[in-house]
Amino acid sequence: MLYPRILIGTSGWDYDDWLDIFYETDRGMFTYYTRYFSTVEINSSFYTLLSEKFYKGLSESSPSEFLFSLKMYRGVTHKHMLNPKLIGDEFDAFFKSIAPLKEAKKLGAILIQMPPVPREKVPWFDSFLDLLPKGYRYAVEFRDPSWLEKDIYKTLEERGIAYTVVDEPLLPPLILKTSNFLYIRWHGRGESPWYYYHYSIEELSEWAKRLQDFLSRENVDLILGYFNNHFRGFAPHNALQMMTLLGITNRRQREKLQEMDKYFKSLPQKVLKSLREIVAKGDLEGALVFLAGEKRFERSKEISDENVSFKIKGESIVATVKNYRVEIDVKNRRIFHDCEDWKKSAESKRFCKHLVKLFLKMPRDISLKILEDIAGNIDDWSFEY
Repeated sequence: MLYPRILIGTSGWDYDDWLDIFYETDRGMFTYYTRYFSTVEINSSFYTLLSEKFYKGLSESSPSEFLFSLKMYRGVTHKHMLNPKLIGDEFDAFFKSIAPLKEAKKLGAILIQMPPVPREKVPWFDSFLDLLPKGYRYAVEFRDPSWLEKDIYKTLEERGIAYTVVDEPLLPPLILKTSNFLYIRWHGRGESPWYYYHYSIEELSEWAKRLQDFLSRENVDLILGYFNNHFRGFAPHNALQMMTLLGITNRRQREKLQEMDKYFKSLPQKVLKSLREIVAKGDLEGALVFLAGEKRFERSKEISDENVSFKIKGESIVATVKNYRVEIDVKNRRIFHDCEDWKKSAESKRFCKHLVKLFLKMPRDISLKILEDIAGNIDDWSFEY
């Protein structure tokens, strides 16, 4: 069987908990990543309008054939719900910012992740699609079952927009062709959050077979696939496994996979607790380790209590940790913070040491109540900077 071009990668690359699992050092992570993968999905583009300079830097520091896919800015997709009458400036700014990737022919696809609402809440969906500039690959990811209807698939197909194939707990893993390329996201099958999940080789083998069966019936020019189960180095491991199952690895990639296989086989065989279970037991410290990692948790202890101040008013908390500001809006499920580590970790919903310290300092019942809501609704929480 002749395959189209298949590129498998991960959603993001800058994760400190990949150290000693995938990365050898915390220096030059992106350069190291490009030694093993030819594509990556940028999630930070969803949380903020990144600069042209940022994308130009990525383009210049990546191999010539490397492709970047990126999520459309949430100001367009979630804040304004894709409403053509409201998206104006943010829509234009997003496309202006990504020009360096397009000019360098390094733009994979633009992922339009829909808000988790039924289709009747977005009656202007077709009109929004008609506004999209030509000359780009687009993929739409639905997050509510009401969108999974034939007329929606036809709407995508008529415009050459890809239906995003997903592996997650809430929607079926439907492989559907609506464009000349296929876009796949493996989120994980965990309970809270989904992406705290390590796919087994058996589960990946089932996916590889389904893709092979699909390709025996349908023709596409390109397949872009991304593993979003980024905790503890699961994503690069599963991505390399999938590439091996599809027969598209080189010697370097196979050697890296063997190295990672040894690491995961050496781990104690235990059932990973979900964040929800940890919080339900009142284990505040355990929940914070889950969200921040052991290194950040330990570093939080170096911050003195005198460097933490906060005011709680209803469901709002305004705090200062050292010289950094923290705002927690429980009602609207929003956390704002301005340290550099938070900015790097926000897209993966990870806590920094300042957030850990604040939650340890606040009244325990309040901290646990907030963490309980995060555990049950983590995909609805916005980590901002």
